[in-house]
Amino acid sequence: MSRTAHIPSHRKPRQSASKLVLRAGVAGGVLSTIAVAGAAGPANAEPVTETIEMPTIGSLDTELSSAVAAAAEASQQEALDLQLAVQENDANEAAAKAAKKAKAEAERKAEAERAEKAREDRERASRTSERSSLASFSASDSSTPQATGSAAAIVAFARAQVGDSYVMGSTGPNSWDCSGLVQAAYRQAGIDLPRVSGDQSSMGRSVSLDNLQPGDILYWGSRSGSYHVAIYVGGGNFVGAQNPSTGVVERSLDYDRPSGAVRIL
Repeated sequence: MSRTAHIPSHRKPRQSASKLVLRAGVAGGVLSTIAVAGAAGPANAEPVTETIEMPTIGSLDTELSSAVAAAAEASQQEALDLQLAVQENDANEAAAKAAKKAKAEAERKAEAERAEKAREDRERASRTSERSSLASFSASDSSTPQATGSAAAIVAFARAQVGDSYVMGSTGPNSWDCSGLVQAAYRQAGIDLPRVSGDQSSMGRSVSLDNLQPGDILYWGSRSGSYHVAIYVGGGNFVGAQNPSTGVVERSLDYDRPSGAVRIL
């Protein structure tokens, strides 16, 4: 091979001057354009900046926790509303039962009051009838002669004890029970009577309450089983040892109408 043969060179090829000038011109034109644009703008213009914030992991956790808490609160409120509705329904049922019971009780009480009033009306009518009979009897009895003889002694003794106290089993002289007073009064006429009221009312003969005479023995209950006795003193009145509250008193027959009467004199 000839020494003068062409051997490729490994050096970087040099750019031609024309290419360098062309590149320099382009760059200069670009810089000139930028300079002109800057000069054309307002002298006091401020650069425009805009910041875009991106959510962080911490803010996402906070939002998630708030959402969970809101959901839990809503569920709790719904449960409370349901419980309140159940309680309100139970209260309404209880009130309805109470009202029904109160109505039944009021009706029962009203019925009892009506029955009691009817009973009182019957008793009042009965007492009115009895008083009318007694008034008629007293008017007819006003013509009865005053007690004389033994009857007068019995009546006088009985009236003398009015105001003494009543003591069960007592036979005087300052306290009496009903049969003790009758026994002591008849003793003034020389007549011995049994001690108890049932035996006293079994003595003598039975007489009508429309035909009483002073000295007759009045009794309450059955004749052989009387529980109380007193002495008829005339004028529609009797004297008796009634009870511990009243003691020995003189009362009208309409005060406590006797069951019957016996005459021993």
